[in-house]
Amino acid sequence: MRLPSRIRAFVRPRLEATAHCDLPCGVYDPAQARIEAESVKAIQEKYQGNEDPEFRARAILIKEQRAELVKHHLWVLWTDYFKQPHFDKYPELHTLFNKATKAAGAAGAKGSMDPAKGQELLDLIAQIDKIFWETKQG
Repeated sequence: MRLPSRIRAFVRPRLEATAHCDLPCGVYDPAQARIEAESVKAIQEKYQGNEDPEFRARAILIKEQRAELVKHHLWVLWTDYFKQPHFDKYPELHTLFNKATKAAGAAGAKGSMDPAKGQELLDLIAQIDKIFWETKQG
């Protein structure tokens, strides 16, 4: 079947692109994880000061969604940005990411309404952030 000429004008040959991620964007920044983690901690703090059951139910739901986003952003950095030379230079990096993703998960900020858990998560992300920016300079 032939496409009409006005449609064919918009159809271009497929180009093949290869990259280290699903799309060759090259944009990485731990700030994405940090912002979501800040949201987690803020929700945990607001939860403490509000006795309304509907508010609390919504707070738990939103906090859990944000904690999942933290894990997602950390995993993207861990699996797509950081490469073997980074792990060689910073041997603590695997352990740091493991601790941070667990701190975002059910045993950490996702499963707790304690703002201290949110702060622990932010502290781990800050360590990852420091290493990330060191790798960008070198």
